[in-house]
Amino acid sequence: MKQFFILLFATLLALDQAFNPLIAQLRSKPSCGPFEVDILNGTVDKIKPDFPIEQIREKYPCFTGIDSAKAKCGSALFYSDKGIKFYVSRQYVEIGPDFKGKLSIPLLGAQKGSLFKYLGNPKIKDIDWEAYEMSYGTLVVHYNSQSRVNLVQFSTKTSEVLDLCE
Repeated sequence: MKQFFILLFATLLALDQAFNPLIAQLRSKPSCGPFEVDILNGTVDKIKPDFPIEQIREKYPCFTGIDSAKAKCGSALFYSDKGIKFYVSRQYVEIGPDFKGKLSIPLLGAQKGSLFKYLGNPKIKDIDWEAYEMSYGTLVVHYNSQSRVNLVQFSTKTSEVLDLCE
């Protein structure tokens, strides 16, 4: 009986050592460099909004959330701590007011009416937003109550077929 308990204890100890790396508490999180958004080319570090989700995940493994194709807005990758979202199924990127990265054109915080020098005239205007026709598709800027840009969305789709998640 004594040998049985010694054998059982040795087996449990060996199993604990074998599986210990699988349940380790200290794991490093994947890190991402700062996002660099080129507004005129419609890219985030040369990644376009119509790229497959796997390619975006490979480039930026530090996502904070992910939606499947069955979600309300389709498949998407969220980088909430960096203020950027990739709506892969709908082929657009959304940059929020808390964006931590670099924009090629300083859109966030820009006053309404000051974007002509960068983007020309908007194709479609509304009180709260403007849509610009770009070489890659569409750029939409949203304004807050102070008439300053607080949200930027760009897509490879034209404004006629663009389907934004609300």
